[in-house]
Amino acid sequence: MIKKGSKLYSILLGACPKCHQESMYSNKNPYILRDVLKINETCSHCGIKYRLEPSFFYGSMYVSYGVGIAFAVAAFIISYLFIGSSLLTAFIAIVGTLVVFGPIIMRISRNIWINMFIHYDKTMVKNKTE
Repeated sequence: MIKKGSKLYSILLGACPKCHQESMYSNKNPYILRDVLKINETCSHCGIKYRLEPSFFYGSMYVSYGVGIAFAVAAFIISYLFIGSSLLTAFIAIVGTLVVFGPIIMRISRNIWINMFIHYDKTMVKNKTE
């Protein structure tokens, strides 16, 4: 299990990068497409502002490209090398993977991007619980 305090915890769960106490997103389910990118303004526990500047998350598009490539390569390896499908079937598996995991890729990319700039602060959590 991934422990609070690690970057991986915040990236995979979409938790506040500063305190890890709540989700950054207004709706935790990434498959509610109208809410997939709706992010809270601030964390109710530590008060960190998620949008550090206007258009802050534009940088996550670059991260999204890399994450999408990783998903596509994984789909190719699984379908073509492990299952032994044809190249056309592997291509269809790649497209299907990117469509099905698109909302998750978008959220993970945003989570990676914000975690590059905001770091976990265990004293912030300690002060709030006292």
